Amino acid sequence: MDIKVGDIVTGIYKTGKYIGEVTEIRENHYLVRVKAVLKHPMQGDLHQPKQADVPFFHERKALSFNEQANIPKKMVHHYNGEIPDYETSLKEASAALKKELEEDGSDWALRSLENLNRLEREYFKAL
Repeated sequence: MDIKVGDIVTGIYKTGKYIGEVTEIRENHYLVRVKAVLKHPMQGDLHQPKQADVPFFHERKALSFNEQANIPKKMVHHYNGEIPDYETSLKEASAALKKELEEDGSDWALRSLENLNRLEREYFKAL
């Protein structure tokens, strides 16, 4: 896999998946500037996935438009499609996670939905 600065890629960062542009190549990571969200990050404790009864139930925001993240090289792959509008992609990723959580119905899913609803109010407050 020959990824260069300027390439458009997908990358998985803390359970979220993004489309972005490689801005720097580091020893074990690519620095990627976010252009769109493919999968919204999961909520809760990543070390105890899908558990509601944890000491700290994390609220995880999606990376912002043009935010840069160090993504491990093994989690980055070329992307060849059209790059969707950031806000549209965030709405779609959030809606997909919300649907998945509503279908789950567990205590973890309900707590995650509370987080996601709060995040959506923050993400889309200007609309």
